[in-house]
Amino acid sequence: MARMKKTPEERADEQRRYALAAAATTDDELEPFLTDPNQAIRSGAIMNRRASAEILSRFAHDAFWGNRVEVARHPNSSRETVLGLLEADPRQRGVVHKAARERLESEGVEFGEDHMPLD
Repeated sequence: MARMKKTPEERADEQRRYALAAAATTDDELEPFLTDPNQAIRSGAIMNRRASAEILSRFAHDAFWGNRVEVARHPNSSRETVLGLLEADPRQRGVVHKAARERLESEGVEFGEDHMPLD
């Protein structure tokens, strides 16, 4: 079954939500976007420079891998959150693991031959 095109109202609502996500200044304002059905809007909330370590740790569980990459790259993400994005199982590793590793290496974390932190 083909998806109907979005109505002008639906597009306007998405633009409004995206603007709200980008303009949010507190975790309370960002929290509704944790479950927004539009992954681009969730991404906009994640990339908000005012996003705290606490809200970013919640966004780290986003279903879309691209949003988890943005969490790994966000300067406000805590070390604990970024470490949580690493995959111990080599078969599960991908771009999220790579982004988390790059972030951690940029902060001086050393990795072993198993591609996991030495500590």
